[in-house]
Amino acid sequence: MAEPSPATKTIDPITDRERNYTLFVLVLVFTSSHVDRQIMGILGQPIKEALAISDTQLGLLTGIMFAVFYATLGMPMAMWADRRNRRNLIAFSVFAWSFMTALCGAANTFTQLLLARIGVGVGEAGSNPPSHSMIADLYPPENRATAMAIFGTGVNWGILLGFLIGGWINEWYGWRVAFVVVGMPGLLLAALVRFTVKEPVRGQSEQLKEALPPPPFWSVVRFMASNPILRNVVAACTLIAFAGYASVIWIPIYLIRIHGMGTGETGTYLALLIGVGGAMGIYAGGRLSDHLASARGLHWPAWVAAIVSVASIPFLYVAFFANTPNAALLAYVVPAALGTVYLASGFSIIQNQTPMEMRSVAAAINLFILNIIGLGIGPFSVGFFSDLFEPSYGVDSLRYALLSTLVAVVLGSWFYYRTGIHLRRGSQVAQR
Repeated sequence: MAEPSPATKTIDPITDRERNYTLFVLVLVFTSSHVDRQIMGILGQPIKEALAISDTQLGLLTGIMFAVFYATLGMPMAMWADRRNRRNLIAFSVFAWSFMTALCGAANTFTQLLLARIGVGVGEAGSNPPSHSMIADLYPPENRATAMAIFGTGVNWGILLGFLIGGWINEWYGWRVAFVVVGMPGLLLAALVRFTVKEPVRGQSEQLKEALPPPPFWSVVRFMASNPILRNVVAACTLIAFAGYASVIWIPIYLIRIHGMGTGETGTYLALLIGVGGAMGIYAGGRLSDHLASARGLHWPAWVAAIVSVASIPFLYVAFFANTPNAALLAYVVPAALGTVYLASGFSIIQNQTPMEMRSVAAAINLFILNIIGLGIGPFSVGFFSDLFEPSYGVDSLRYALLSTLVAVVLGSWFYYRTGIHLRRGSQVAQR
């Protein structure tokens, strides 16, 4: 009897245990990346004082130089991920960024620390796009916002661990030891990924029998540029990330510098607010998005992201201009809980709107734009404007620099609203 053709072969269903374990490990990976990335927020003021650098230089360390390498190298690594084994690429990336984070503790000058942070960015470039692609193969479209929300909690757990561990280790042993302590566990995580995670079959969740060959990079760019849903959602994610990354990096510095809090105390409060509160917020946002998408239409995940982002604006304003640390922290409760809800909506919409054979590259393009502008320019702009406003406002210049980021939240929310409009129109056309 003749062998069945590729078009008639069936794909063995993945077990719930295997699906959940893979997602769990990918959450650990995402958590590790954000521990190593966001620890600069809680260690920023001690590093500024130890190395005698300006806020603009601190913005370079936390933002643009890291982001340029992280985002740019994400492109070729995503193309590799659409053609080769994604699990192995993730394992290698975790090892690389963890080693370079530990190496940050040996830096004695601004240049040495900058080069080490660039190395962290190079390592992290190979993690997110293949993770998004694997999750899309594990979960069908109607469950992806929840799965992406669970994955997205890695941001919050990473901030929790980075701020909590980094803050107290700095007070007890100094910022150099803090880098080593948070970097070394990633070496074990890399082995866990490589030897316990199974690479899912491409198209698994849609039960596709035959995978199309990955298209050239510029074909993916043209596809995304021609799709109004993808154009708007990328713009929305980028603008909200601009304000979000700036806030996460500079809020701890603001609390330490202006309100006189210690790094341990600051790290503990922000770990609870952003880590625990933010994780609960993004998970609830993902569940709500999936529920509304099923009950009322696929455009609702975008509108959920728009609504919660707008809702955080007045609370951020109060937090930036509070007269006491308690008032600032109390006002920051809502933005901390809602700050990453937009990620689940954005990531799931991009995967849902993109053909299977280009998902890693589509995710990388989104992350490239998001990270160059959001992670790169967001924190850098706050440092730049803080130095610019300092002659007029003194230490309060940081308040006004943070205030300027709220414009990006307004614009990002509007683009999420537009994304929902296009999704609703597409659903209406499909139903005719």
